[in-house]
Amino acid sequence: MYVRPRGTFRTLLRAAALPVLGALLVTALPDRQAHAASTLTNPGFESGTSSWSTYSPTGQDSASYVEPGGHSGSNRLAHWSSTAYKVETYQYLSGLANGSYTLSAWVRSSGGQNSAYLALRNCGSAEQRTDLPPTPNGKWIRLVTSVKVTGGQCTVSVNSDGRAGSWLNVDDLTFTPGSTGLAVKGADVSMLKKSEDFGGVYRTSGGATGDGLAVLKSAGANYGRLKVWVDPADGYSDKARVLQMAQRIKAQGMKLLVDFHYSDTWADPGAQTKPAAWASHSYSRLTTDVYDHTYDVLNALKAQGTTADMVQIGNEINTGLLWPEGSTDNWDQTAGLLKSGINAAKAVSPTTRIALHLAHGGDNGLYRWWFDNAKARGVNFDVIALSFYGYWHGPLSDLQANLDDISARYGKSVMVAETAYPFRLDSKDSHENIIDLSSELVSGYPASTAGQAAWLRDVMNVVEAVPGGRGLGVIYWDPTWTAVTGNGWDPADPSSGNGWENQALFDYDNRLLPAANWFSHR
Repeated sequence: MYVRPRGTFRTLLRAAALPVLGALLVTALPDRQAHAASTLTNPGFESGTSSWSTYSPTGQDSASYVEPGGHSGSNRLAHWSSTAYKVETYQYLSGLANGSYTLSAWVRSSGGQNSAYLALRNCGSAEQRTDLPPTPNGKWIRLVTSVKVTGGQCTVSVNSDGRAGSWLNVDDLTFTPGSTGLAVKGADVSMLKKSEDFGGVYRTSGGATGDGLAVLKSAGANYGRLKVWVDPADGYSDKARVLQMAQRIKAQGMKLLVDFHYSDTWADPGAQTKPAAWASHSYSRLTTDVYDHTYDVLNALKAQGTTADMVQIGNEINTGLLWPEGSTDNWDQTAGLLKSGINAAKAVSPTTRIALHLAHGGDNGLYRWWFDNAKARGVNFDVIALSFYGYWHGPLSDLQANLDDISARYGKSVMVAETAYPFRLDSKDSHENIIDLSSELVSGYPASTAGQAAWLRDVMNVVEAVPGGRGLGVIYWDPTWTAVTGNGWDPADPSSGNGWENQALFDYDNRLLPAANWFSHR
C-alpha cells in the first residue's frame, strides 16, 4: 500500500452526459414481443429501438429511449426520467447453440439508482448480472457478464430502478461464445496474526465469533496475500510468521501470494529502505542478498507443504527497490535485482507465478515507461500487479484503459493487488484515519457499507472485463486490520495507532461487512 497526502476530488459536471428529454426521441418504443433472432441485432442503437423491447412495471416505458451521442456511433440507449422509475430494455435471442456466452457493453451512469445493471436471464441457468458503476466524469466503461445457455435461448437485458433524475447510457453490445470470471479473489491478511495476538476478534455477519481467515474464506476469498519483511522491529511479517500464516491459508484451501518488500518496514514508491542488515552492502552483494532471502523464505514454504502460488518481487516498485542502488535512476541495476529475486523464486518452484507490482494503477504512462524498461533488460515475469485506490489513483475509466493497454502490450495477465474503500469516516482508536474526510471520497461512492461494497464490486467488474481473459483478479488490502491496541502502523512503536480500521472488511463491532460477499463473484 502507498499512502499519499490528502487530496480532494471534484465532480466534473458535463451537461452532455445528461440524457435529453423525451422530445428528442427519434423512434417509437417497440412492442414487448419483438421478433427473436440468434444474434443481437441493432447492438449500437443506430436504428433507434428497432429489435429492442421495453417493459416498465410502473408504466414508464418512456424512461427508455435512444438519443444522440454513442460510444462509437451516432446513438446510445438512455434510461432517464424526471421522476422515480423502473424500466427494462431487452432483446430475446433464440436458436442459440448451448454453451457459455458473454455479454459485453459500453456503459455510463449518473449513479444514485436503487439498481442499474446488465443481465442475462431466462437462459436455462441462474441469471447473471453486472452492475453499472457511477461515471461522473462522463467516460465510458466496458462491462461484461457471462452465462451458460442450456435451452437454446437467452434474454439480454438492461435494467434501471432509478431515482428521479438518475440516468444511464448503454451502447455497442456484443453477445459472443465464451465465459468470464476472476481466478483471484483475495485478501491481504498480513496484519491478522498480530491482531489476534493482541486480542483482535472477528465475527461473521451474523455475529458468530470465528477465525478471521475462515470467515473471509466462507465469504468466497480464494487467495491469501502475505507481506515479508526481513527483520521487522516487532517480529511480525518475518519469515517465521509468514510460514505460520501460510499454513493457515493453505489449510483453508486458499492459494498463497507472497509479497517481498525487501525491507524491514513498509516499502512503497516513496520509501524503499534497505534492511538494516544489508545497509552497507554493495550492489553486487545486494543481488546475492535478494536471491538468498527470496530462496530461503520460498524454500521453507515449499518444505512445509505450502508452496507459494504467486510471488511479488518487490512491493509498489514504481521507483525501484533497495535504494539507492536499486533505484530506477539506474535501470540496469533495478533490473539486476529483480532478476535475482525472480531466479530464486523459479529455482524453488518453476510453476510459481511471478508478479511485478506498481502503485498508481490508473497511470498508463508510468506503466508503459516502467515495463518497457524492464522488458528491454530481459526481466521475465508472468503477472502485472497494480495498486488502485480511487481516492488517490483516479477514476475507474483510467484503471480500465491502463489494464486493457498493458495486458495487450506485454501479453500478460493483470490484477489489482491492492484496493480498499472506507465504510465510515470516524476512527475507532485515537489515531487519525488515512481517509477521514468526505472531500477525499470517490464521487458516487459514499463512506458507507453500501459504498464500500460498490467500490469492490466495480473494481472487480473492470478487471473481469479485460479482453482475452487476461484480467486475473483482485486482492483487498488488509481487510482484517481492525483497531486493536498494539497493532498499529509502526512496527517500531507499540503505541502507534491504526489509520485503516474504517477500510477493513470487519465493522467496529468486528462483524463481516457486505463488501466481502463480492469474493463470491463468478
